[in-house]
Amino acid sequence: MALRAATRASPLAVVQTRLVASLLEAAASAGLEVLDVPVQTTGDLRQDVSIAALGGQGVFVKEVQVAVLDGRADIAVHSAKDLPSTETPGLMIAAVARRGDPRDGLVGCSLAGLPPGGRVGTGSPRRRAQLAALRPDLEFGELRGNMATRLAKASDFDAVVVAVCALERLDRQGELTEVLEPDVMLPQVGQGALAVECRTDDLHTRLLLAAIDHEPTRRAVEAERAFLAGVGGGCDRPVAAYATATDDGTVALEAMLADATGAVHRDRDVGRDPAEVGEVLARRLLAATAMP
Repeated sequence: MALRAATRASPLAVVQTRLVASLLEAAASAGLEVLDVPVQTTGDLRQDVSIAALGGQGVFVKEVQVAVLDGRADIAVHSAKDLPSTETPGLMIAAVARRGDPRDGLVGCSLAGLPPGGRVGTGSPRRRAQLAALRPDLEFGELRGNMATRLAKASDFDAVVVAVCALERLDRQGELTEVLEPDVMLPQVGQGALAVECRTDDLHTRLLLAAIDHEPTRRAVEAERAFLAGVGGGCDRPVAAYATATDDGTVALEAMLADATGAVHRDRDVGRDPAEVGEVLARRLLAATAMP
């Protein structure tokens, strides 16, 4: 039996799709082969334009989702951080695989080692806002492209910011200079997690995907996504969230939202309903960042 997996064509996306494929093939009771269906996305094709200018979240997933909706593929494998906070009609997130390292890292120089007025490469408002709060002297430059392109451009900056799990999955973690703990920089919603979508009416595929769904990761990502939906944020807004879920069903969520002045506000909440935890924290941080 074959299962077709739509994926971005970037090297990291293909590696991540192969990770999901290995989980599915190992979990299947009968022979299962997962075949890649590479798709070029708007975000990959337009690397000369910022993500915000392209429309924010969704620029790396829309074409991949269409491949499932029109029947060219059975599933879509995504970095959970690339997904918009609301599900696409006709599709559902049927599995969230066990999360990798959610943290950000620096390549080229440590945070403490950056010189006064140091130049950091990142196109992420989330990363810029948190680094600027820690080091107001820093300057920032746009950085786009796949991981190999970003690392090749590292020499143009004093440091560049990357997702730790991306380097680990590409076996390039040795290039990390410093890993930034969540108390220094909160990750992007869903960072480190892989989300797998299928058509809502495809019951057979939903059953296959249920076998690789990691419930603690799913609950954590659900809380983060509920927070993102609550603040109405996307790639063009300085917003971050990181949740952990315990075996007893408790979800702890820490989140960040920057106000119009660039000031960073953080808060934390704990509960048993991931959606409620995310929504409550969104309301509190929206109130904290509201202009007088």
